[in-house]
Amino acid sequence: MGVLVGPRKPEALQVGTDLLAWCQSHGIELLACGDLADRIGCPPLAEVDGRMVEPIDLLVVLGGDGTMLAAARLVGDQPTPVLGVNFGWLGYLTEYALAELFPTLELLRTGAYSIDHRMMIDIGLYREGERIESHTALNEAAINGAPARITKFDCFIDGSMVTTFRADGMIVATATGSTAYSLSAGGPIVHPAVPAILLTPICPHMLTNRPVVLPGASRIELVFPGVKDQLLMTIDGQRVIDLQSDDRVSIERSARTFRLVSPINHNYFHVLRTKLKWGGR
Repeated sequence: MGVLVGPRKPEALQVGTDLLAWCQSHGIELLACGDLADRIGCPPLAEVDGRMVEPIDLLVVLGGDGTMLAAARLVGDQPTPVLGVNFGWLGYLTEYALAELFPTLELLRTGAYSIDHRMMIDIGLYREGERIESHTALNEAAINGAPARITKFDCFIDGSMVTTFRADGMIVATATGSTAYSLSAGGPIVHPAVPAILLTPICPHMLTNRPVVLPGASRIELVFPGVKDQLLMTIDGQRVIDLQSDDRVSIERSARTFRLVSPINHNYFHVLRTKLKWGGR
């Protein structure tokens, strides 16, 4: 079993120590990410370029949603389920409270849990016809232009021209990401079980440019002709990439899924009500 602690979470150190004691009492080896291994006295989780080298049975994440997005990158292609314990402000992806951690681990040992397979998207960056960047995202790929400057870009779906957007940028999100940056930009809430890709323009300069929900099998391409100002693409808030004029960005459904440990009695709308205060005045 592995454990990942979010940055600036000193209160999680004691939990890591308690988790190590629990693992030792149950004959389970605990591996920790980063300097947590030295701090609690357990072996480190082997990583190369921020990705796990070998699969583990479970990854426990102590942090917020940003730490869960880092966990998605850490897991990479490995089929490792992830259990999120909320140490953040919102904790939309980290469903479990601290008090639920050890009772939940006991349930996991008996098989009393469910795995929520979350759709992910693959992002490719092409420059002069050559693919120069490849990434996978759980929430979104967000493209932002220079502050207070409108960016013009063409959108293609499955090879067919859709329209030319004039906006501050574009968010291409999964259903999981529909309650993140996309929601803040006016996008719809989409149930995470729906295999969909969302196009959410950021501050569009045209009244007809509205968010669009596409089938998960769609291939989206964004092209940026004649760009002179700064243009950035951010992957899950973790990786920032500079874009240039005439770059082409492709987004499509990934073969990978993010395996999220969920309570058997998990109710998505309860999460909306409690985490996002959905329906509140």
